[in-house]
Parts: sequence; C-alpha cells; structure tokens
Amino acid sequence: MGNDGTVLAGSTSDDGIAAAREAGFHAILEKHLAGLEAPSGLPVVICGMAGSRQGWKESGYLSVPAELDDLWRHATQVSGLDRPVTILPGISQAPGQSSDVMRGEETKLFGASMEGHGAHSYCIPGQHSKWVLMAKSQVQGFRTFMTGEMIDVLSRQTILQHSLEGAAEVEAGDPAFSTGVRDGWLNPGKLTNTLFSIRAGDLLEHRSPDENRARLTGLMIGAELAGAEPGTDGVALVASGQLAQLYQSAFATCGIEVRLIDAEIAVQRGLFEVWRALVSAAYAHARNSRS
Repeated sequence: MGNDGTVLAGSTSDDGIAAAREAGFHAILEKHLAGLEAPSGLPVVICGMAGSRQGWKESGYLSVPAELDDLWRHATQVSGLDRPVTILPGISQAPGQSSDVMRGEETKLFGASMEGHGAHSYCIPGQHSKWVLMAKSQVQGFRTFMTGEMIDVLSRQTILQHSLEGAAEVEAGDPAFSTGVRDGWLNPGKLTNTLFSIRAGDLLEHRSPDENRARLTGLMIGAELAGAEPGTDGVALVASGQLAQLYQSAFATCGIEVRLIDAEIAVQRGLFEVWRALVSAAYAHARNSRS
C-alpha cells in the first residue's frame, strides 16, 4: 500500500495456518513479498490467525468493550527479522457475557466503521459468522455463529452428503435458497428436522443436488439470522463476493434492511489505519527522545 492507503499490488494464496506452520510463517511472508518485488525493510502489519496460540506469535486479545482505535497499542512485534512485522490482537468477550473471541474480524470492523454509515449492528459472514454491536469505533459485544463450518460438515460428513454430491455453487437467486432461508428464519427450532427433509426430498421427490445444496445453505443462513435477532434498525453487512450476494438475498427474504460494506476494502483500510497510527507513535517517540 502507498502512503495514502492506495493498494499498489497484492498477492493471495490458499495457505492456511496449518500450511504456514509447516512451511514457516516468515518463509511464506517473504515468498509473497518477493513476488510483489517489495523492497527489503518494508513494514508489514498482520491480522488474523497468525496472532493465535497456534500462529506465528500470540498477540492476545482486547476485552470488550474494546476501542478499535487501540488495536495498534496492543499489537505484538515479531523480533529477529529484516523488516518490522506487527501482529494485531483479537477481541475477546468475558464468560459473564457469553464467552467469545474473534481474530481478523476486528480489523475489518475498524475499516468498516470508518465508512460513515453510523451502524450499530454489523454482520461479518464466513466459516464463523460474527454479529457485532458497535458504538462508533467501540466493540460493545458480539456473537459467533458457526454457519459456514456447519454447512461444510453437513455437506461432507453426514447422510446429506449423498444428496449433495456434485452440486454446483449456490446462486443467491435460486428459489430453493430463498425457501431454505425463509424456513430457517421462521422455524429455527425445527432446524435439525428440516435438515433431514433434504434427504427425504431427494429420495422421494428426486430433488437435484443443486436444489438440495441451495436449500441447506439457505436453512443455515436463515437460522443464523433468526438467532442473531437483528431488530429493525438495519445491519451493516461486511462481506465480498458470493457471501455478500447470498447474505444480501437472505436479508431481503427476511425483510431486514442491510447496507453492504466490501470486506476486502474494509480490512485494507483497517490495516492501513493501524500502520498510520504506528508511524505516528514512532515519530512522537522520536521527538520526545530528542527533547
């Protein structure tokens, strides 16, 4: 990124935390930076699972209520490298408020909160969807829904796998998806019963794998929305790509007002703002040292 926050170049891969541990976090980082022809000594700011207990270096948590403006103050430095590497903390919620944690989403929230929407409720969908209550840049509380991971498990490790074999990617406009969302939203207490009806519908009505997968995805997202109880004030949806389309469609099906914030842009802005705060703090420290 440039000094004004403009993205100059990027590199992506499917390397997860297990692959990073095996190959070495530093090696993977330098491989990507070399591909971008990044200069030696270029500072790096990292969010997400690299700061977990199983990651590169544990960076701890800020407890709610947590000011996102303070992320940089609690960041962890990785020593012994040729460049400054900073790993951001996650956010935790104490047992008395229902134990919960997040890593990576706090940086998306930081960037999203600067969009000027003034939203109070944020939804960040994914393997572990986060529903967050905010007041300006302060995280007041949050809840995690294992929606994405449960869809994967149900699709691959239960009886439903036989009804989803070869299914295509779910489209937001698929009627089976909308039906699933509506059923999950209106009857979340019957979720496990409704899930089995996917298998029965395959056997007795010969429903296609595409239809079955769309219905499963809709059911799980609809049940998530019901459990999140978003209220009537609207929700800021922080998402990109297919997830953004699916959740926008689900919100519309449930009659919930939603404002979309691009998750990729949000995390980029969050990382940039942290870097800018770190630079400002370094300059201030240098000035004070000379005084």
